[in-house]
Amino acid sequence: MRLSSLLALLRPVLPLILGLSLGCSLSLLRVSWIQGEGEDPCVEAVGKPGGPQNPDSKNGLDQGDEDFRPRIVPYYRDPNKPYKKVLRTRYIQTELGSRERLLVAVLTSRATLSTLAVAVNRTVAHHFPRLLYFTGQRGARAPAGMQVVSHGDERPAWLMSETLRHLHTHFGADYDWFFIMQDDTYVQAPRLAALAGHLSINQDLYLGHAEEFIGTGEQARYCHGGFGYLLSRSLLLRLRPHLDGCRGDILSARPDEWLGRCLIDTLGIGCVSQHQGQQYRSFELAKNRDPEKEESPAFLSAFAVHPVPEGTLMYRLHKRFSALELERAYSEIEQLQAQIRNLTVLTPEGEAGLSWPVGLPAPFTPHSRFEVLGWDYFTEQHTFACADGAPKCPLQGASRADVGDAVDTALEQLNRRYQPRLRFRKQRLLNGYRRFDPARGMEYTLDLLLEAVTQRGHRRSLARRVSLLRPLSRVEILPMPYVTEATRVQLVLPLLVAEAPAALAFLEAFAASVLEPREHALLTLLLVYGPREGRGGPDPFLGVKAAAAELERRYPGARLAWLAVRAEAPSQVRLMDVISKKHPVDTLFFLTTVWTRPGSEVLNRCRMNAISGWQAFFPVHFQEFNPALSPQRSPPGVPGADPPSPGVDPSRGAPVGGRFDRQASAEGCFYNADYLAARARLAGELAGQEEEEALEGLEVMDVFLRFSGLHLFRAVEPGLVQKFSLRDCSPRLSEELYHRCRLSNLEGLGARTQLAMALFEQEQANST
Repeated sequence: MRLSSLLALLRPVLPLILGLSLGCSLSLLRVSWIQGEGEDPCVEAVGKPGGPQNPDSKNGLDQGDEDFRPRIVPYYRDPNKPYKKVLRTRYIQTELGSRERLLVAVLTSRATLSTLAVAVNRTVAHHFPRLLYFTGQRGARAPAGMQVVSHGDERPAWLMSETLRHLHTHFGADYDWFFIMQDDTYVQAPRLAALAGHLSINQDLYLGHAEEFIGTGEQARYCHGGFGYLLSRSLLLRLRPHLDGCRGDILSARPDEWLGRCLIDTLGIGCVSQHQGQQYRSFELAKNRDPEKEESPAFLSAFAVHPVPEGTLMYRLHKRFSALELERAYSEIEQLQAQIRNLTVLTPEGEAGLSWPVGLPAPFTPHSRFEVLGWDYFTEQHTFACADGAPKCPLQGASRADVGDAVDTALEQLNRRYQPRLRFRKQRLLNGYRRFDPARGMEYTLDLLLEAVTQRGHRRSLARRVSLLRPLSRVEILPMPYVTEATRVQLVLPLLVAEAPAALAFLEAFAASVLEPREHALLTLLLVYGPREGRGGPDPFLGVKAAAAELERRYPGARLAWLAVRAEAPSQVRLMDVISKKHPVDTLFFLTTVWTRPGSEVLNRCRMNAISGWQAFFPVHFQEFNPALSPQRSPPGVPGADPPSPGVDPSRGAPVGGRFDRQASAEGCFYNADYLAARARLAGELAGQEEEEALEGLEVMDVFLRFSGLHLFRAVEPGLVQKFSLRDCSPRLSEELYHRCRLSNLEGLGARTQLAMALFEQEQANST
């Protein structure tokens, strides 16, 4: 009775007890298995015999057990050491250690550096990430846009050895393939780049036009230098230790034979013309042969053509191969369009889903009336969509060239379609419409008045409407020099006497945004005195100097330098000349104004967009409107509040409206060496009184625009926000600068609607 009553009480919880017992048993059994393996789960696995510590194991791994337990490494920072900001690379490619695909090295000489080497640079330089020229001439002067490496010895084998040593030392870790060629060789760059892209990089490869050694019966071959050859990175790394020995042991008058003999004797690797299904095709050009008439299959499919004794022949070859590539591209486009037409029938939409032109995205479909893309109306003389909001303005510049190209293309396509039955001539453009579709490109609709001429000479005027599309081309990454965010920025602030009170606010903002976060930047104040200011009276910049000294005491290690100059009519270029002489040529200048508030983001964009020897950066700041005309907006979060203006920090309270001031160009980022080069070119082209007059009418941006070959990058900068201020437009300025200054002041008063309301309220007040 007692047992049955006990079982009756335990029966509801019996499954729970059995489950717990089974779980505990399995857990104990698993723990015994883990301990039986003899490993501590908290200790890092270091490998078994034949594993990573065994030199006999393949690739340093145990093939029987390649699984390793993860090990958590706790982060520890010594509190006694100061915190150092970790510098991250700008591009993930650099951090991951990714390499570029191909580097091209061109062997040139004293006699051909300014002729054939220049022709090679103009035909293939824009296709490769890096193109270097190697010469034995000591102190060779590099032509514009070319990077020349001078070794100082013109012996062929010595030049080849030093070239390989230079490639290994400076670029061995950055490129997968190295192509070495002579300057009398024409290379079909797109085909060579495609060939390098199809080859595997994890092998030793010596690829080119294979030739037998002269006077020997060996089976091994070398790559003929006239047609160029490819060296893999792994092969270059293995060859580097043997270069000195080969240079002393192997005697050869030709550098390509010397390299081939060195590879065979030291590494046992010879030249091959075919690898992994890819064949290196070359063509030997006969003397006095016209490339325009060459139709052989070997020529049409060649990667390299040799010899090319003249630069004009190099350009003719480039023209012929460019035409062949263009024809091949058009043929591929027609084949793809035919395939699209055939497959469209099988799609759910059928032929109705076929867009025009075939193969391009369909026009953008708006989902509301706010997304409708508007058409701009134009004629041959005027456009009715002006940037300043005017109803009509002249059609000029790039817009006029764009319209003319569209009309000429339409006429060419009509003649191609209807000849020889009809021949069309343009009389005039009746109407023109265009719009930019972000999914397709620029669309045109043209109403043309044409004169149609038949084969018998009959003439008649016709009005026809045509539609054209300038499609968006393939987006490419332009090769740009590498820059980092670690460059020190030298801020330059010119100060007039009238701007001295505003300089105190600038210094406080500079301390908060640059000195407090310890940005890598310095400041130089250029104090501009008038002819009689500061002589025998109080110093107008005394407060500025005291504020700069106070910041130096508040932030140990910071230095705010100042220079004093005296000028009756200070020009921005003349003031920059004074600063330029006080700093090294590699200084990165940030020319600023007293109303500018540069922060860390602005300084970083200055570092990234100003590239030495390549590009200067002049940002467009955001100018706030006059608060008396522009009503203050409600703070963010208040119902009915307007969105903040671009570049305005909502945390500052109630911002006012504004606009990006395209007329002002006082801020700029550039390197001192680039400025000195542009300034020297200005002095060389203008002399005497002409130079003095030009300096009065030029700003620093105009100097770079007119007297420099650099790229001039001008873009809006939301981080540069300026309070409303009326610029002092001196009558001593040139007519263009004075007009831009006045226009900047007028446009900075307020928006059109705000100005209209102010005039309306003033008229209402006067009428009453």
